[in-house]
Amino acid sequence: MQRLKQISSHFYPLSGVSALQEKHPDDVVVTMAIRSPLTKAKKGALRDTPFDELMFQMFQHVIAHSQVDPASVGDICVGNVLAPGPGYHARSAALAAGFPDNVPVQVVNRFCSSGLMALTVIANQIRSGQIEIGLAVGIESMSQNPDVSAPPQSEIVGAVPAAKDCTQPMGWTSENVAQDYNISREVMDTFAALSFQRAEMAQKSGRFAQEIVPFTVFVDEKDLVTGTTSRRRVTATEDDGIRLGTTKESLLKIRSAFPQWGHGRTTGGNASQLTDGAAAALLMTRRKAEELGLPILGKHVTTAIVGTPPRVMGVGPAYAIPMALESTGLSIADVDLFEINEAFASQYVYCIQKLGLDSEKVNVNGGAIAFGHPLDKLIGVWDGYVARVCDRLQPVCTSCSEGAARFL
Repeated sequence: MQRLKQISSHFYPLSGVSALQEKHPDDVVVTMAIRSPLTKAKKGALRDTPFDELMFQMFQHVIAHSQVDPASVGDICVGNVLAPGPGYHARSAALAAGFPDNVPVQVVNRFCSSGLMALTVIANQIRSGQIEIGLAVGIESMSQNPDVSAPPQSEIVGAVPAAKDCTQPMGWTSENVAQDYNISREVMDTFAALSFQRAEMAQKSGRFAQEIVPFTVFVDEKDLVTGTTSRRRVTATEDDGIRLGTTKESLLKIRSAFPQWGHGRTTGGNASQLTDGAAAALLMTRRKAEELGLPILGKHVTTAIVGTPPRVMGVGPAYAIPMALESTGLSIADVDLFEINEAFASQYVYCIQKLGLDSEKVNVNGGAIAFGHPLDKLIGVWDGYVARVCDRLQPVCTSCSEGAARFL
């Protein structure tokens, strides 16, 4: 009878809170969620670490923490935005770390949603029966591979206004959101300060201790007198972008980063900083997790994706979240926690206001304004923490030109 219910649910999906809380052997569950410290691009401990070495060390940590035989992983999907030739790096780093050559690797790029897409790809492969165990990784070195703007565009393609907008800087899109939807500088700085304050409290109370794994790397140091460069070995153990003691008043003193656009409300204080980092999640069927005696941190339920006008690219979560809610038969009130990517305070505030969210339920441990924003990071590098301490439904959302929302 139980098996018949499972089969029928594929054709006539159950919905609502009670349906999502049911446990079935075929559920796609997360058994491990770990990440590197998030460090400042060009300044932090990971600044001189080559992209493939950063990935190599992430894979090493996966093998050490996953409690599964590396050969049993059916596929690895890596989300990355900026690195040239990421497929070469991902495959070679996996082999160097200890994954046998029978474990395949693929790479996905959906800009800021790339890490989330990597997890979705693996979840869907498991759900369809293609694999039983899979690894999702999100990784970016913005120090080694900085975003140098869009590539040249054909005159024919660029003649279409929406297509031309795809080449514009992200700061321009933030100012468009602030101006089009009347998001004031004071409101932006209020929410930005809250992000720093929550992140500071979470870090000091050790909430991320179980998900952060130490990265031991080399940093280059130049002697200002002799001009010579030496290498020093360091171990990064915590996020370094959180500005302690940040207040709205202190943020209001920062000058506009983009005075040439809109009303110049976006600043270095209410936008995400450039960051290096990596995260990984191991997924499998509930049946397999129970067979191996592994802890179940949560289950993947669904992912919703939607496109938005490029000129206001950050508003994606405001439209992806309702799609995810509708597909699962849930309402905003059913959800305990939300994570919305804080690329810019303008788009973050807009999404909260558009959806009518209770800000006390959103980014409760701070967000990208405080931690930084490696473009492809597995959104919800905080998923592991939330799953460990809460028996809740958690939609996690990242924003880019195409918005995406995921229920965990």
